[in-house]
Amino acid sequence: MSYIIKKPLVTEKNNFQAEKGIYVFLVSKSSNKTVIKEHVERYFGVKVASIKTAIYRKRSRRVKRQAGKVKYFKKAFVRLKPGEQITTFEGQ
Repeated sequence: MSYIIKKPLVTEKNNFQAEKGIYVFLVSKSSNKTVIKEHVERYFGVKVASIKTAIYRKRSRRVKRQAGKVKYFKKAFVRLKPGEQITTFEGQ
């Protein structure tokens, strides 16, 4: 992977979205949609239809008696063109 795409986010909710052709990645905070699109197309060999990004700010979190912080991060929701899929999400 590159420094733009840090890792794919594999959760139960994201697996349901992957069936519809939407894949979720944790990306660099400074990246923009055009750079993310170029990297996904180059590394996975697929065609991207659209990208939505979401920034998650730092927030407080409490677990029992300890208080902590959740880190600031950015997600990219990548919608592929019909008929395209990324095989790393399926475990192949």
